[in-house]
Amino acid sequence: MWLSDFEIVLKDRIIERGAVRIEDGVIAEIRETPVPEADIAGDGRLLLPGFVDMHGDMIEKEVEPRANVRMPLELGIYDLDKKLATNGVTTAYAALAFTPATYGHVRSVEHTTVMIETLGKMRDELLVDHRVHARFEITFPSAVEVAEKLMAAGALGLISLMDHTPGQGQYRDLEIHTRNMAKTRKIDYATAVEMVKERMAQREAHGDATHVVTGLAELAREKGVAIASHDDDTLEKVSLMHGLGVAISEFPITLEVAAEARRLGLATAMGAPNALRGLSYSGNLSAREAFEAGALDILASDYHPSAILPAVLALAEIGDGGLPAAVALASANPAAALGLSDRGRIEEGLRADLVIAERGRIPRLRATICGGRKVWSDGVMGAARKAAA
Repeated sequence: MWLSDFEIVLKDRIIERGAVRIEDGVIAEIRETPVPEADIAGDGRLLLPGFVDMHGDMIEKEVEPRANVRMPLELGIYDLDKKLATNGVTTAYAALAFTPATYGHVRSVEHTTVMIETLGKMRDELLVDHRVHARFEITFPSAVEVAEKLMAAGALGLISLMDHTPGQGQYRDLEIHTRNMAKTRKIDYATAVEMVKERMAQREAHGDATHVVTGLAELAREKGVAIASHDDDTLEKVSLMHGLGVAISEFPITLEVAAEARRLGLATAMGAPNALRGLSYSGNLSAREAFEAGALDILASDYHPSAILPAVLALAEIGDGGLPAAVALASANPAAALGLSDRGRIEEGLRADLVIAERGRIPRLRATICGGRKVWSDGVMGAARKAAA
């Protein structure tokens, strides 16, 4: 299959009007000029590598769209799969959390384990390549035992070490966190204050969580599973994470911390919604600021996959590396950090995971190709080709 007359974004340069041939699910050939009688005519549109999303929180919302409103798990996975395909995500790491029971049933051991098992059983019938990013709250005492069973089954592609206790990490600003909690949960401020105090007391009651952190890290290293830290807020924490073999620092809280993480060899990851909006909803580091300072490596959907494409194009306008460097944030860089050497770039011999898009006031994604198969199209490409014929 030939895709021709595209602006092709390679790792370090752009082919203005080139062509790509796909054979057996792999990029077989790249040309600098268009070819006649192509299967898909680009008419100058962008051809990007498929997005590798290392952190997407959406599956829980698909399964429980409202509090205590449970939808069939398979239906939620099918819906999320379609949503990811329409937004150019060809490799998706479902971020599924294991937390203490106080966080709710949707993140209980039993429910999260069933979601992981179900996702694994459905992988071959889904549009894009789904993997699991298991998020372990360090205040969860059974984390190591649960992780050991899942890793033995080959169910995990990434784990992250989290501590969402108010007063540090993501929630270091208690005032912002309390106001956000009141707004999100539709409760009054005084009630939110009491809930925050209760969470902090529960964390204190758990005591030292070192055994959980070190146990998870040792297990992941043994099984060859990538490790991410979460909400690093001090230089000391980054140093600790580096010593544990962490590969990715997710959502560093300050520019100083992000820069230190990169100095130590950790890839830094932030949310595409943050990059698109230019600010963090928690009042923490702006992804745009991190990118301009050379301290950002990866963009993840976080909770909104449609933010990836416009965020990439927005960052391309402000960074020194232009479009190739911005595109790498959502493709080559996460692939490399996660050990996925067969994807993330438009390069001969790699998986044919491709995104067809176009610029505009609101950037539009027109089609997604995963493993050489067109898994989604809005129909515009076909219409344009028919008109040209």
